[in-house]
Amino acid sequence: MLYLGIDCGGSNIAAAIVDESMNIVGRGKVKFAPGRSAECFCDDIAAAARMAADDAGVQLSDCAYCGLGCPGVVNSGSGMLEYSANLGIENLSLGAEMERRLGLSIYIANDANCAALGEVKAGAAKGADSALVVTLGTGIGGGIVIGGRIYAGVNGIAGEIGHMVIFPGGEECSCGRRGCWEAYASATALKRQTRRAMEAAPDSLMWKYAPSLDKVSGKTPFVAQRAGDATAALVVDSYINYLALGLVNVINILQPEVVCIGGGVSNEGDPLLLPLRERVESMRFVRGNLRHPRIELATLWGDAGLIGAAMLDA
Repeated sequence: MLYLGIDCGGSNIAAAIVDESMNIVGRGKVKFAPGRSAECFCDDIAAAARMAADDAGVQLSDCAYCGLGCPGVVNSGSGMLEYSANLGIENLSLGAEMERRLGLSIYIANDANCAALGEVKAGAAKGADSALVVTLGTGIGGGIVIGGRIYAGVNGIAGEIGHMVIFPGGEECSCGRRGCWEAYASATALKRQTRRAMEAAPDSLMWKYAPSLDKVSGKTPFVAQRAGDATAALVVDSYINYLALGLVNVINILQPEVVCIGGGVSNEGDPLLLPLRERVESMRFVRGNLRHPRIELATLWGDAGLIGAAMLDA
């Protein structure tokens, strides 16, 4: 049996043909510019799906169904993409539109929920009964798995942890509110913090790795920190504090077996993970001999969302 999984990110739409053993046997990717029309968005999804099928040497009709993950407020029951700030799209009947284009049954979920399911099925949280997956990218996505299944809440939109307010009246978020966690701990926020620090420190080594502000990436402060730059070290330290602050709140509420950190920033590995564990440990409410949630790096990287989407109805 084959399944089609699609992961719609802020800048790319990725598709994969996945077999019953959760191996990816075909891939496709299309760049997507936020702000384009919903019609173009759906067409790009279909193009990525066809590319994946061609790469696998199969027809789309060979797939049992299509699972689709999107950032933002997704109603899994109705197939509606209610609102996605990162994509610039709202009130889109995504399930119906893609069923018409692909000729397959469509199951949709929030992209972070798909990533969570992927990690539980085949990644760092494999076998866990409960897990939280936090994706650090354009925003912060949160996927919650309880009893081996996605917990979506009464409206199908649970897991929007990136919009948990940690600083009332603080930084403006893409959602239009202020003080959301993702305005401080997403990859986008890290780049903004890095640019501000660079502007205030013209002698920082960060300028060596990003000669202009538009060249700044999430890697910039970590690379400069490893080279001994004090300003970069402050940026990284502050960012990890912001990340820990939001994470410990979610851990205190859910008490999952495993917390997986994914997304582009997680590529930094131990320089991110080790101090993050220490700070969460120091902030957590429950201490002592009780079981503590394990904080791990996601192991499926960019494939978690694809595999999770493909497994939405498996």
